[in-house]
Amino acid sequence: MKESAKSRATFVLLAGIARPLMNILMSKKWEGTEKLPAGGFIAAPNHCTEIDPIVIGHMLYNQRRAPHFLAKSGLFRAPVLGALLRATKQIPVERSTAGANRSLQVAQEVVDAGGAIIIYPEGTLTRDPDLWPMKGHTGAARLALKTGAPVVPMAHWGAHEVFPRYAKRFHIFPRKTVRVLVGEPVDLSAFADRPMDRTTLSEATDVIMDAVTELLATLRGEEAPAERWDPANYNQAKHGRFVERGSHQVKGESSAADDGSLDQEAESGK
Repeated sequence: MKESAKSRATFVLLAGIARPLMNILMSKKWEGTEKLPAGGFIAAPNHCTEIDPIVIGHMLYNQRRAPHFLAKSGLFRAPVLGALLRATKQIPVERSTAGANRSLQVAQEVVDAGGAIIIYPEGTLTRDPDLWPMKGHTGAARLALKTGAPVVPMAHWGAHEVFPRYAKRFHIFPRKTVRVLVGEPVDLSAFADRPMDRTTLSEATDVIMDAVTELLATLRGEEAPAERWDPANYNQAKHGRFVERGSHQVKGESSAADDGSLDQEAESGK
C-alpha cells in the first residue's frame, strides 16, 4: 500500500523506538517471509499474549510491509495513542453491526490498495490452557471472500515466555527466542461461489484456523489437540480478560488486533 508521507514518517519514528526495544527483550527467528504476497493480503496469526501485535508488526515492518491492525475504537480516543493510531492508518472497530460494516469497508480499501491487514481470528487471547489456537471468529474469512485478498496464516512461539498472558512484567532473563513462521496463503477457492452465510464463513474460518494451528504445531514440535478449544463449551466469554482458574470474567482486555467486531456483521445475518 502506498503510504502517505505522514504515515511513513510516523512508522519510521515508532519503529525507531520499538525495534531496538524488541531486540533487547528477545532474539528473533523469522521463517517463510518469502511467502508474503507482493500485493494486499490479510495476515492471520495466533494470539497468546498481549505483545503479539508488536511481534508480528516488527516482522512485517522489517519486510517493508507497513502493518495495519484492527484496533478497538476506544484506543483512538486516548490523547497520544489515538493520534498515533490515526497517523499510521490503523483501523478502528466497534462491537456492533454498524461498526463492523465500517471496519470492513476501510479494511477492504487497505487491501485493495496493496496493504497488509493483520487480523487475529481468535478475537482475543486464546483461552486454551496450553496456548493452542482456539475457535476462530469469521471476520478474516468474510474480508477475504469479499475482497479476494489472500489470507496468509502465521504462527509465533516464544513471546509468551517474555510476557506471559495477562502478566504484569517482562521476563527478559534468560534471553528468549521468538520464532515466527509464515505459511502459504490459504486456499479459499472452494468458497468463492457459495453464499456468504454463517455456514460458509464458519467452514472457511476452520480452514484458516487449521493452517494457523499446523504452523504452530511445527514451531512447537508437538501435536495439536484433536479438538479446537471453544470458549462456549466452558462458559467463557468470547471477549475480554478471563481468570484461567475459575469462571470469573474481568472486563477491559486491550487487544490491538481483533477479529471479534468484524464477526458481528456475520452474526447479524448480513
